[in-house]
Amino acid sequence: MTTPLQTQAPPTGGRRSLTLAVAAVVFTLLLPVAGLALSVFAILIAIRDLRALQRARQGVGMAVGAVALSSIAFLLGAAMTAFQLYFSAELSAYTECRKGADTVAARQDCSEQLVRAFEDKLGVPWPSGIPAPS
Repeated sequence: MTTPLQTQAPPTGGRRSLTLAVAAVVFTLLLPVAGLALSVFAILIAIRDLRALQRARQGVGMAVGAVALSSIAFLLGAAMTAFQLYFSAELSAYTECRKGADTVAARQDCSEQLVRAFEDKLGVPWPSGIPAPS
């Protein structure tokens, strides 16, 4: 008969999972798809640390914070990825237009084309309080 495997509480006390969660937020802001993948990994590690810390009756504050931060990074990454996929044609056209725009007037024309493309795709006018990209 074998004894069940006993996992020890991590000596880091949740710092590892919190570090991964912060990295997931940073990656989400820079590269949304990479942040999305890292946030899933961070959630799994944070939950594992949370369970180990609860079993050892140690403080779980950092692990709980890591779960919350990773979840926020996941939601933000999913929203940003969905936005980029939905508007991929418009954003590609804007990027190509900006590559050939040598003057301020040409850049302004590219911004106006992007705003019109967003308005056409969404079916609502561009909000007056939000400036167009320049």
